[in-house]
Amino acid sequence: MAYTDDAVKAKLSSLNETQESIVSVSQWIMFHRRHADRTCAIWLERMRETTVNKRLTLIYLANEVVQQSKARRKDDFLVAFSPVIAEATATAYKGSTNDIQEKIRRTVEVWSQRRIFDKPIQDAVESRIQELDKSRSGKKSGLLGGSLFSSGSNSSAPSELQPLISLQQAVSKANATSNPATSTANAGYEKLADPAKSAPTPPVHAARLSALLKSLSSAESAVAESIKTRQDLVNGLESLLATNRTALDNDQSRLDTIRERRETTEGRKREVEDAIMRGVSASVESPSPATEGESGSLHVNGGGGPTTSSAEPERPKVEELTPPPTEFFTPINSPKFEAKELPTHAANHQLAPKINNQESNHHPPTEPPQTIAPFASGISPPPRPNDPRISAPLGGGPSAKKRKLDAEFEGFGADEDAMAGLDEDVAELLRAESGGAI
Repeated sequence: MAYTDDAVKAKLSSLNETQESIVSVSQWIMFHRRHADRTCAIWLERMRETTVNKRLTLIYLANEVVQQSKARRKDDFLVAFSPVIAEATATAYKGSTNDIQEKIRRTVEVWSQRRIFDKPIQDAVESRIQELDKSRSGKKSGLLGGSLFSSGSNSSAPSELQPLISLQQAVSKANATSNPATSTANAGYEKLADPAKSAPTPPVHAARLSALLKSLSSAESAVAESIKTRQDLVNGLESLLATNRTALDNDQSRLDTIRERRETTEGRKREVEDAIMRGVSASVESPSPATEGESGSLHVNGGGGPTTSSAEPERPKVEELTPPPTEFFTPINSPKFEAKELPTHAANHQLAPKINNQESNHHPPTEPPQTIAPFASGISPPPRPNDPRISAPLGGGPSAKKRKLDAEFEGFGADEDAMAGLDEDVAELLRAESGGAI
């Protein structure tokens, strides 16, 4: 069958909801793809004129054509359907039952998932459906649980782009209206102005001219509205571009400042590190005088590391603590005597009675006098029992002591007074203690 407007209308009139019918008509339409614009214009006219139930079938036909074109990478019908698909979908959706509306929504969702149309066209289709849902009282959008039209939501877009999204949607809507109106007006004008066709009767010619003027006026208004919305979009884009250019200049200025400060900081860091290295080198090459004294000097060993060699410091000088001589404790003018050493067995024999006597009297042993240990040189050790400085021998009892004293100090105090040379008070005190024996 040759391609004519009547042939297209006949194919659309014979269309039903079966899969075989939809596939058969879509293949015939795609075979005549060079007439894609005219076919889409007739399809839109049929969408407006037909009943509500027939509109869903036309949506299914358009869905089959655009998906097959997308799969075969033939963009003729994708370009032709893009200006009219939003209006046609809204026409089929408006006034339909909930069941039909849900099917139309499902078809639009498939277009969004498979990215059949460009994003502005897809957004325009979804926007028209959402507007119809809002206009219905008690009707909420998102009949499919909110999964539909999620890609066209403006909530995820930045706030700076929100005005542009609404402007782009307005442009898409105006474009969807102006393109079919322009195509219809141009087709009517070409048909009426074709010199090959015979001129109709004047009344018919006048009626056709009136219809053409009405069509041209509608197309003019639609194109003017499209120009206005597109100009608003361009102004918004220019405003956004100017804002971003100003922000770009500010970012470039901040980048230059940060780079300059980073270079300055790196230079100061190198200076501080050089100063630290110079200080370490100077301390290694020229040690301070404090390190060259008695505690040693700083040298560099063969391995390159610093080492410290020091001599043992001198011992401090301590004053000798020499005990006073024995004469310091001897009374003045006392005759000098020499102690006689006793044999070992005699000393032990004289010491035994003394120890036995102390044990028999149960006297507690007397603690020996504490002496200062000779920590420093020059301190004399305490006198031993056989020291000649001890005047009384050990052991022998009281009688032995008396006999030895009588023998050794015989003549002591016989010719002179023992208190001679002492003060009167001291001599009187000694006489009182001795009971007049002196």
